[in-house]
Formats: sequence, C-alpha cells, structure tokens
Amino acid sequence: MAAAAQLIFPAFLLLAVLAAASARNEDEARALMALKEGLDPTGRVLGSWDRSGEPCGGSFVGVTCDRGGRVTAISLQGRGLSGSLPPAIAMLRRLTGLYLHYNGIRGSIPREIGSLSELTDLYLDVNHLSGPVPVEVAAMGNLQVLQLGYNQLTGSIPPQLGNLNKLAVLALQSNQLTGAIPATIGGLTLLTRLDLSFNSLFGSIPSKIAEVPLLVVFDVRNNSLSGSVPAGLRRLNGGFQYMNNKGLCGVDFSLLDLCSSSEDGLKPSKPEPFGPDGTVKTRQVPLSANTDNHCEGSHCSKSSNASTGVLIVVLVAVVIGAAFCGIFAFSYYRRQKQKIGSSLEVSDSRLSTDHYQQKEVSRRSASPLISVEYSNGWDPLSGGVGSSGEVGDSFRFNLEEVECATQYFSEVNLLGKSGFAATYKGILRDGSVVAVKSLNKTSCKQEESDFLRGLKMLTVLRHENLVSLRGFCCSRGRGECFLVYDFMVSGCLSQYLDIKDSSSASVLDWPTRISIIRGIAKGVEYLHSKKTNKPSVVHQNISAEKILLDHHLTPRLSVPGLHKLLADDVVFSTLKASAARGYLAPEYTTTGRFTEKSDVFAFGVVVLQVITGRRDVSQLKVAGAGELADGLIDQNLNGVFPRTEAAKLAAVAAHCTSEAPSQRPTMEAVVQQLSSCH
Repeated sequence: MAAAAQLIFPAFLLLAVLAAASARNEDEARALMALKEGLDPTGRVLGSWDRSGEPCGGSFVGVTCDRGGRVTAISLQGRGLSGSLPPAIAMLRRLTGLYLHYNGIRGSIPREIGSLSELTDLYLDVNHLSGPVPVEVAAMGNLQVLQLGYNQLTGSIPPQLGNLNKLAVLALQSNQLTGAIPATIGGLTLLTRLDLSFNSLFGSIPSKIAEVPLLVVFDVRNNSLSGSVPAGLRRLNGGFQYMNNKGLCGVDFSLLDLCSSSEDGLKPSKPEPFGPDGTVKTRQVPLSANTDNHCEGSHCSKSSNASTGVLIVVLVAVVIGAAFCGIFAFSYYRRQKQKIGSSLEVSDSRLSTDHYQQKEVSRRSASPLISVEYSNGWDPLSGGVGSSGEVGDSFRFNLEEVECATQYFSEVNLLGKSGFAATYKGILRDGSVVAVKSLNKTSCKQEESDFLRGLKMLTVLRHENLVSLRGFCCSRGRGECFLVYDFMVSGCLSQYLDIKDSSSASVLDWPTRISIIRGIAKGVEYLHSKKTNKPSVVHQNISAEKILLDHHLTPRLSVPGLHKLLADDVVFSTLKASAARGYLAPEYTTTGRFTEKSDVFAFGVVVLQVITGRRDVSQLKVAGAGELADGLIDQNLNGVFPRTEAAKLAAVAAHCTSEAPSQRPTMEAVVQQLSSCH
C-alpha cells in the first residue's frame, strides 16, 4: 500500500505540472488574442491569428516559440499596425523579443510590460506612442536593446533605467522628453549606443556618461543642454553628436565655445528630478513577475526545520525534473511533427518573422561575407585591396543581416527600381531604418582595382548633407552587391514640387527652402573640396530626385560617388533622364566629361526648382533675376517671403546656370554668397 502511494504521489505531481503548463499555454493564447484586438482591431494584418489555431504551429504570422511551445518572440515590424499595445502583453512571460517598430501604434506604453523579465529586445520605435516612459521598464533586468525613438513620448527619462545593467542600446531620440539626463545612465557599463537627440532635455551632461567603457555613439543633438561637456567624451570623436545645444561649452570640441571661468567652476547640475526636500521623487519599481526566486544567497530566511526542508526540496526537485523531462519529450515530438527546425529559433526570435520564415533552413543560416564572382575571376573582398588600401571591416555587413533587415527583399519594402539597381527599406537590429541598394554584378566595374578604389572612396565621404554609406555586402551566391545607407523618412525633394494645393502639408515655407538650398550647397562644396582623407569628387547626378530629406527636412545628397562603382555603359545610361529634366550642363554634349562646373550647373537648376516650386524650369534659366523675384516665386507661399532674399537666390541660380562653364562660380563661392541670406 505504501509502495502504491509512493508511485501515485509523483504521478499526481506530474499531472499537476502538466496541468499548470497547459494553463500557461492558455494564458499565452488569450494574450495573443488580446494583442490582436489591440494592435489590429480591423483584423487586416493579423488575420492568421485565430482562436482555434495553434500559436506555435506556424500559422500565427510573426510568432516564434521555443521547444516547449512557449511564445518567445513577436516580430511585426513594418506591418502597418495602427492600434494600441494592450496590458495583456505581460502574460507572455517567456518573451525575449518584441519587435513592433515602424508601425502606427498609438496610446501609451503599458506599465505591465515591466513583468516581461526575460525580454532582451524591445523595439517600439517609429510609431505614434505617447505618454511617459514607464518606470516599470527598469524591472526588465535582461533587457539589452531599448528602442523608443521617433514617437511622441513626454515626461522625463526615468533614472531607474540605470538598473538595466545588461543594456547595450538606449535610443529615445525624436520624442518630446524634458528634464535632465539621469546620471544613473553612466552606470550602464555595457552601453554602446545612447541616442537622446531631438528632445527638450536641459541641464548638463553627467560626467559619468563619459566613463562608460564601451560607449561608441552618444547623440544629444537638438536639445537645450548647457554647461561644460565632460572632456572624456572626446574619445568618441565623431560618435559624440552635440550640435544645437546653445548652452554647451568645452575644450577641444570643434563646434563648442570655451567655457567661461564661472562655467568651469560649476558642478554638474542634478540630473534627476529632485523634490523640494532634496530627495529623488520616484515610483517604486516593481519586482520581476517571476516569483520563483524571492531571495539570493545568504539573504534567504532559515527554516525552523532545516533537514525536513532539504528533504522536501530534493523530493520536489526530482518530481519536477521528471515532469519536465516528460514535457520536453512531448514538446520535441510535437515540434518534429510540425517540422519546425530548431536551428531557426535564434535568428527568428531576434531578426525577422514573416512568410519568408517558411523557407528552407539553408536559406536562413548565416551567410559568410563573400564577394561577387565575376567571369574573369576577380574577388574584390577576398583578402585586402592591394595598392588602394584596405576597406575597413567596420563597413562590412553579413548577408543574413541584409536579408533579415529587408525581410528577404520583400516587395513590400521595395522603394524603387531601375535598370541597374533596386532599393529596399530595411530595419537593422539596432532599430535604425536603412535603405539597401542592390547592384547586379553585371552593372559594376569589371576590374578589381577600379571597383575597390570606388568602394573605398564611398567609405570616406562623411558630411551632414550627404547620405553616407553605412556599410556594404557582396554575395557570390546572389550575384549582387548591397550598399546600406541611412533611410531618409521625408522622401526626396521632388515630392515637394508642383504642389497644387497651397494648404497642403507638402508646401515648404520660405525658411525651410533657404535651409535646403544652403544644405545642398554645403554638401556639393564638400564633395568638390580636397580633404586630407578624401579626393575631390564630382557628383555627376545632382537632381531633385537625388536630394533626400530627413525627418527634420535637412537635405542630404544621395549616393555620392556611386558612379565610381558602376560600369561606364551603366553610368552613361543614367544621363538620359538627367538630360531630359534639364540638369545636364550644355558643354557635356561637346566634351563628354563631367566637371565641378557641371555640378554647379545642376545645383543652379535645383535652386530654381526650390524657389519656384516647379519641376520644369527649363524656360526660367535665362529669365532675369528681377522677373523671377517679382512673379515666379512659388504661388503656394502666398507672398510670404522676403523679396530681396528671393532676388539674391534668383541671381545665384542665374549665375550657376550660365552657358559658359568659366562664368559659373565655384561651390565655395556659392556657399559664401548664401551665408548672407537670412
């Protein structure tokens, strides 16, 4: 009888554990349904999420599970979701990755999200989220990436974020955050990227942030910060971005004034929101939702009967171990039956889950960085670049990174296509949005040395008014090279021309037009100049279509130097469209050569387009400056522009589009002329 009881007791515990596991799975199913109702109330995107379906059976788009049938990742980036994030997300307790970036999600971030104690990646950037950053986020001790940029979040940065000691990326840019930068962030020793730009933060930069050992990027542009910049930030070089903070000062920072003696003696202002009594005013951070461990080490209270307690613990451990072995075997059998490869789980949970996840395992396995295989056998990235110098490894992307960023080059992400290239929108793991330009091998230069010189030149072009190359990848298997650039969310300049309705949001006001013209001029002037680490470069293809605008309408010339990679016949084919739109300098028809003065001509055409608001300005190039200023300024401005300034710009445009190259100014002279326009 006793023996039977001994057998029944473990069996009973096993059934209890199985029942508990079933209940947890039911909780997750309910959570997914609540998530569907919250994020996609119309059912347009998440129609495959059905109450009668199996979340881990492969039919739930964007859902990834572990071997035990628990949901570990939700990947729905760029799906056009427009609802809100429900508190029920907290019921997915095994979640390690939540990827909801680049959608239209509204409302606040639920406080319950802090219960996701196993979450490592939280991507909610590029949405319409509002309200404060929940202090409960600080309870997610495993968090490595926190992306909340490009929303409408308000309030201050919770100092409790300093508790996230595994955090590598903290991105809160382009919100409406106020208050000071918490000094506690300086205690995040694994932090590599900290982006707080384009907010309304004030106070000083905490000196502790300069001491973060792994920090590579620290961006605080466009805030209201003041005081002395910690000298330790000089080690970041270009990784420290601090423009448009009028109160900042410092030593050996090229764009900052030296601090006055009074500022030198000032102590950094208190970074946290202090109460009137000097104490920090914070909410209590809740503990992790995992209640299995309430103590650590010697902090556990002792049992009154230690030997009994140990015996019970051992017995329970044996029973639970047997139960989990049974669950594992059952789950493994089910996963095998569903033909879901275990080797996919790491990449799926962190990178991308869509209909491409049903492709074979070999397609998704990590691809080495390999080069295009040309017919004459050259291998541009196989082992250095000979006399042209080495192309830095920091610019090299793995093919899998590019594939996952673009969702395997999905048509949904296709931005444009030409006879020699296709451009896709993509999202990298750090949450940044990129444009990936695919070049077919037949469109590139065939000589190894030429191709490599062009590639190296692209890596050294760095200016605030250029779309700089972030990296590249060449694939022998695909027969393509991929160039990765920052994505410009406001599109190209041509989208803001020929606007029929003066009330349209696409109508640019006069100060913005001046800013765009100046920015383009500075970008072209940089290309033409000879710096210590770059040669003089002729763009060759300046046009309204090649001028992109970021989310603050700052202009950036796209793909400068691309012609250095392309075969001559491909470069020539691109001239037809440029000539048809009037950008091609008249001397090209006789000389067949591009020069700096041909870039100046194209720039002058763009100036005419910007001030008139028209694409076709072919009949205006020879018009007098006074005539242009009097009657041909964009009618959508409703007369709201300074006439003398308009006349100056018209004169600049006329000067730049002179028939004879010798009569055109240099871009350096143009930049000086434009500096007098206010």
